[in-house]
Amino acid sequence: MTNVNGSLDFGEQSQQKSTTSSLDKMASPLAAQMRPKNLDDYVGQQHILDKGMPLRISIEQGQCPSVIFWGPPGTGKTTLAEIIASTANAEIERVSAVTSGIKEIRQAIDNARQRANHQNKRTILFVDEVHRFNKSQQDAFLPHIEDGTIIFIGATTENPSFELNNALLSRARVYTLKKLTTVDLTTVLSRAISQEKNAKQIDIIIEADAKQSLLKRANGDARRLLNLLENCLVIMPTTDKGKTLTLELITQVAGSKIALYDKGGDAFYDMISAFHKSVRGSDPDAALYWYARIITAGGDALYVARRLLAIASEDVGNADPRAMQLAINAWDTFVRVGPSEGERAIAQACVYLALAPKSNAVYNAFNQAKVLAQQTSNLDVPEHLKNATSDIAQELGHGCSYRYAHDEINAFAAGENYFPEEISHTQLYQPSERGLEKQLKDKLKYLNELNRTSNDQRY
Repeated sequence: MTNVNGSLDFGEQSQQKSTTSSLDKMASPLAAQMRPKNLDDYVGQQHILDKGMPLRISIEQGQCPSVIFWGPPGTGKTTLAEIIASTANAEIERVSAVTSGIKEIRQAIDNARQRANHQNKRTILFVDEVHRFNKSQQDAFLPHIEDGTIIFIGATTENPSFELNNALLSRARVYTLKKLTTVDLTTVLSRAISQEKNAKQIDIIIEADAKQSLLKRANGDARRLLNLLENCLVIMPTTDKGKTLTLELITQVAGSKIALYDKGGDAFYDMISAFHKSVRGSDPDAALYWYARIITAGGDALYVARRLLAIASEDVGNADPRAMQLAINAWDTFVRVGPSEGERAIAQACVYLALAPKSNAVYNAFNQAKVLAQQTSNLDVPEHLKNATSDIAQELGHGCSYRYAHDEINAFAAGENYFPEEISHTQLYQPSERGLEKQLKDKLKYLNELNRTSNDQRY
């Protein structure tokens, strides 16, 4: 493999491979030793790699196009890139967006160009954490993908639609990798135990509860599973029966579980989404759970408070106008008394909004109003609604025949039109039958009937 930070010497590179590969394998972590070398040994992602799937066919034919692999850590993105390079008989250049910049990208491209010219060999440029590159850095890949200098493979844990340039996305097929299932992880664990038994010539026993703990703590991440197993094996005492992995040992090695949370990342937005949908779905228990998950992982309780205000207008609306006030009060309480009591106040608002009657009538009506406003922006304000600020304006008819509502019966000018004439019959707000909005619906029905009667009498 090529070091993108150094010069490229193809002859020296092949010689060094043969003399150092065995030493590297012995010194490398278990996760690296267990990395599959072909598709038959690859575990998981059958939704894109099953027999007959387009990606598998491309890899088997050695004709893989530029791709982007999107998925959680430890799901096999790097391994798949290695397999593609091996199958395509291509050299792989690695660039990490965490540690590399334009200089390293240029060096990798130069290496690829030299390799194509002198060896007639293709190069796969594997870019890990590609979403961390800014726009100009991402743009640097484009011409070299276009002219075939490189086959581009990007790996990202974040949604490519939000983090990658459209130009780059249009040149690469995006494949989503999923967390490994318990069955997948069990396969990985069994292989690792078998390898360690053969390599160290000892028997390794894993107690049933210890095995379940390992699989659960891995959380779909093969690398996490193998790293934890390796750490346990290092300190595990050897007896006449070999080594026995217990639940107690795993607990000691793993320590406290770290909550999955990445502010600004997909995990963050997924939890916020789950919280919002739990409140909208009128499930106070789930709402409290996701709120607790967010703050337990170090999230900002005030972010949840802000989301509650959005929910109050979007999902509760006029079915219970008190919901918005309670959400504001919870936010204010947090600011005044601090997190200890303030988090509880936000929890109170969570429960109230979850159990409040729901209506998105205002939300829908406002969205329709914005669309209508854009479509009819050429329509003038009716003369009777214009402001008569001067004698000239009065001569032009501004404010003429306007009916002052407070002078009318019940302070309602029945039959008066407040729209441009072309859209005078528009109705946007459709109240629900829930909560206070049922009363608003009855009121609106009553006013519409007064308007209808007035118009009938007029014509």
